[in-house]
Amino acid sequence: MRRLLTAAALALLVPALPGCKVMQRISDGSYNNAVTDGVVAELHDRGVRLDGRPSCTTQDSGTSVVHVQCTARTSTGEPVEVTGVADDADTRRPRETYVVTVGGREVLRKDCLGLGCR
Repeated sequence: MRRLLTAAALALLVPALPGCKVMQRISDGSYNNAVTDGVVAELHDRGVRLDGRPSCTTQDSGTSVVHVQCTARTSTGEPVEVTGVADDADTRRPRETYVVTVGGREVLRKDCLGLGCR
């Protein structure tokens, strides 16, 4: 299946302009939403139900590297942690890596999340 749009690429749809904090927050929000949607879909496919949507924060290193961290809980109360990094995030083809753990156990490590991922 062809990859439709990665989380980092989605964030580029609303680019962050130098000196424009409002645009940066919109881009961060778009990226966080894309990662959250991807995590929900990936865990659902593995039979893991969440107690609400993950909460994500983005750290921009000031270069072309963006880090994202998310936390959530399963419907049974286990902690869910997501760490991700997008290298070359300011290009048309960012390189992404995501690791998701449930209850301290790694359940997936992928270069994309959600619909269209292989």
